[in-house]
Amino acid sequence: MTDTTAAIQWHWEDFKDGLVMEFGPKRVERDEVIRFATEFDPQPFHLSEEAGKASLFGGLAASGWHTAGMVMRLMCDGFLNKSSSLGSPGLDSLKWQRPVMVGDELRARLTVLGSRPMNSKPKVGLVQTRWEALNQRNEVVMTIESWAMFGRREPAPSSST
Repeated sequence: MTDTTAAIQWHWEDFKDGLVMEFGPKRVERDEVIRFATEFDPQPFHLSEEAGKASLFGGLAASGWHTAGMVMRLMCDGFLNKSSSLGSPGLDSLKWQRPVMVGDELRARLTVLGSRPMNSKPKVGLVQTRWEALNQRNEVVMTIESWAMFGRREPAPSSST
């Protein structure tokens, strides 16, 4: 058995209110936009330049779900895979604010909004975050607000009554 705790750089205690981290960039490529859309979101404006040009987007646009996936990859490579992440209980909000077009370069920005210990699980802490995806023009193209669960370096002391 391998000890993976040595590779963990981020625990719940490290996510202080106001912490901001940025990751990327990641260039949005034509073939991956079409490949993702073909499998998961086969709307015409995600599948061909011609349909994209005829749409409100004016060109081949990545699916919003693809955008979320690309940002998730940036987050995993940037810090999640080096953390004590225990997943998330879900999203509070997800907003696609601008289209992501072929050739765009995405960056991901994480901002810690708050944190608290998880009372029912003394080895777990909750972190409230806002994720922003930004393009090469510094325009926010997507935002996600959610809570995530992280392992604690030191479990909370048990309370006695």
